[in-house]
Amino acid sequence: MGIKIKWEKLKGLEILLVFIVIVVFFSIFTSNFLRINNLLNISRQIATLGIASAAMTFTLLIGGIDLSVGFQISMVNVVCAWLMARADIDPVLAVFIVLIMGTLIGFFNGVIIVTTKVPAMIVTLGVMNILNGLSYMLSGGLPIFGFPESFKIIGQGEVLGGVPISLIIMAAVLILCQFILTKTYIGRYFYAVGNNEEAARFSGVNTGFVKILAHTICGFLASIGAVILLSRTNSGQSSSGATYVFDIVTACVLGGISIKGGKGTIYHVVMGILIVGVMKNGLIVLGASEYTQLVVNGALMVIAVIYDTVSRTRSERAKKMKSINADNA
Repeated sequence: MGIKIKWEKLKGLEILLVFIVIVVFFSIFTSNFLRINNLLNISRQIATLGIASAAMTFTLLIGGIDLSVGFQISMVNVVCAWLMARADIDPVLAVFIVLIMGTLIGFFNGVIIVTTKVPAMIVTLGVMNILNGLSYMLSGGLPIFGFPESFKIIGQGEVLGGVPISLIIMAAVLILCQFILTKTYIGRYFYAVGNNEEAARFSGVNTGFVKILAHTICGFLASIGAVILLSRTNSGQSSSGATYVFDIVTACVLGGISIKGGKGTIYHVVMGILIVGVMKNGLIVLGASEYTQLVVNGALMVIAVIYDTVSRTRSERAKKMKSINADNA
């Protein structure tokens, strides 16, 4: 019994231990990994990933998913760039427009899923291709650049002697999301729908509204991440968000967000974000090829999904045994 108790206490530290092992590995085998410039570079690189992972968390918690997130980032990226460089619109207004656009894309996803009852994976897969095509039509497949200098502040600016503004924005978004999920009644509804949609409906929860809200929040947050990415790279490209959905889902699942819904916290997602960000940066510093990076990232995803499935199965089995023991008592 004592061993079991200790294991339960250590369970929450597993993701932290994995992160520490990865940091130690790259610190030993690369000379530049722990330099301040590289660490600041990592913090800038993970800003979009972190915010987009928070966005995906809402859809995963309700037992869904949004495969279009990566191309939402691309679409917002290109439209915002086009508005500033081609339409000569003020950066503040351009950002406001694309945030509304991203929110409406998420709302559109949610409404289709709820009204048609088509699985979220299918709907968002279709929307993903639509957004991909539209972004290429608008950009012509070419980068869009030539933004006002003031726009660079979001993704490249620093305060307090070197702290990236993008990192502060990411931290603020993650804290707000954690507050919503743990301290508000609507946050409890996300978990309730993900755990048992039918039971939530019988309890008086408007499950359709909750699903639409989750996807709407996802679209809004993904847009924030896209604006930061555009500001950091200073170039609007249709391919900018193409690989993000894989990294986002990996970060969420590594962070303990169950792919079946109803389980996980933003706190643990932060660790998943750090693992994915540090791994990608470390492999680049190590000089690994693009193909090696794909293999490692794929392995991370498979391991995370297997771990999630095994953990959930064990948890459900433990609950059943506890229920049986209570009935026999």
